[in-house]
Amino acid sequence: MSPSGRPKGESLSALREGSPMNLRTCLLALLLPCVVAQAQAPALVDPLRGKVAIPDSTKPPRLSNNINDDQRLKRNYDKQPPVIPHRVDGYQVDKNFNKCMDCHARAKTDFSGAVPVSETHYRDRDGKQLDHVSTRRYFCMQCHVAQDPVTPLVGNGFRGVDTAAAPGTKKP
Repeated sequence: MSPSGRPKGESLSALREGSPMNLRTCLLALLLPCVVAQAQAPALVDPLRGKVAIPDSTKPPRLSNNINDDQRLKRNYDKQPPVIPHRVDGYQVDKNFNKCMDCHARAKTDFSGAVPVSETHYRDRDGKQLDHVSTRRYFCMQCHVAQDPVTPLVGNGFRGVDTAAAPGTKKP
């Protein structure tokens, strides 16, 4: 016997076979807390998007490349590709033409005053010296990026190779 005094299973079958009112009442009792919780839940917000809810569209920030001083920056780690210290928007770099090579090709650096492409860019994957830039290194902006003065979106505790190895500094 169940606590209601009916044989076990009878209350469930009564609910199934009973009036639609009993079924509606049970469903309402089950769904009401879910509806109330959903109504009270704050909209999901991603900290990188600001105060715009995730389902809403945002206006992307304007991209800029304000650093155009041709000053070479110190590298942060060994083998880091140097950053590009000038504007590159509108540069054509595709399989037919590479605008970067107008100034950085070894044959043109005396005239342009630009830093020549590294000799490592003239080697194929087997280390064989080539008379032209290797196809592996032809698309410059796969590794080299333009400098852009932006505020980091997330905190960063990275320390360059010099500060990490300097005597008297704590290791992370």
